[in-house]
Amino acid sequence: MLRTSAIVLALMVAGPAMAREEVSYKGKAEPGEIIISTKERSLYLIQPGGRAIRYKVAVGRPDKQWIGTVAVDGKHVQPAWSPPEEIKRDNPKLPDVIPGGAPNNPMGMRALTLSGGGQYAIHGTNRPESIGKFASYGCIRMLNEDIVDLFDRVAVGTPVTVKR
Repeated sequence: MLRTSAIVLALMVAGPAMAREEVSYKGKAEPGEIIISTKERSLYLIQPGGRAIRYKVAVGRPDKQWIGTVAVDGKHVQPAWSPPEEIKRDNPKLPDVIPGGAPNNPMGMRALTLSGGGQYAIHGTNRPESIGKFASYGCIRMLNEDIVDLFDRVAVGTPVTVKR
């Protein structure tokens, strides 16, 4: 019993399984590119040698998804969040701005804003239970520890392709 209890305690202390892992990648993307599969709810950071770091993510709800290629156009630490018009319309009680670092800020610890004229980003979350689900208005959500990892690995200008 003691050994089983120790294993259970070790798993509880370790927390949930890591949401990122290194995997083989057979696509045509170049090292350094980000590929997001909404169907898989996974983000791939392409590495040399046919490898990628795969992160589990939350993606847009089926009626909020978009596809295409954009680029990282900004990197933000503990970003403040202003709800876009559509979100504010659906949730009129939201404040106009939620300060960075606030527990109710849905952007989490980091955000990579995306080009293309939209209001989309790859960002952390204050709702880790949403990871692996169709949950957002089009943004890509990551666990806070995973967005910090990705943030440190990419630069402004990194290509990002979102596909189904």
